[in-house]
Amino acid sequence: MANEDLEINAELQNAERARQAGNEGRARVCARRAAGIAARVFLDRHALRLRDRSAYTALLALAEFPGLAPDLRAAALHLVTRVTEEFTLPLDADLIADARTLIGGLG
Repeated sequence: MANEDLEINAELQNAERARQAGNEGRARVCARRAAGIAARVFLDRHALRLRDRSAYTALLALAEFPGLAPDLRAAALHLVTRVTEEFTLPLDADLIADARTLIGGLG
């Protein structure tokens, strides 16, 4: 799991750097990737194997996981919300904070 922890931390750092640089789209992508890694690890621990190992697929599967805490389910759903044609998020959410909530809650 140490390798996954390194990947998660790197993605979260990339997300923060992108936000500081004013690139919110990149920040969302990095936050989603970080949360997706944590979701895959969690699902693997629960013997739920995914054919498609993308962050998006892992987060969707996690959102449907029985007994998942409501705040973690909400964070997962925020992270898979599609942006609008103007490339903005159609909800008021901080995806980096949602990724951190999800990662901490799954740990």
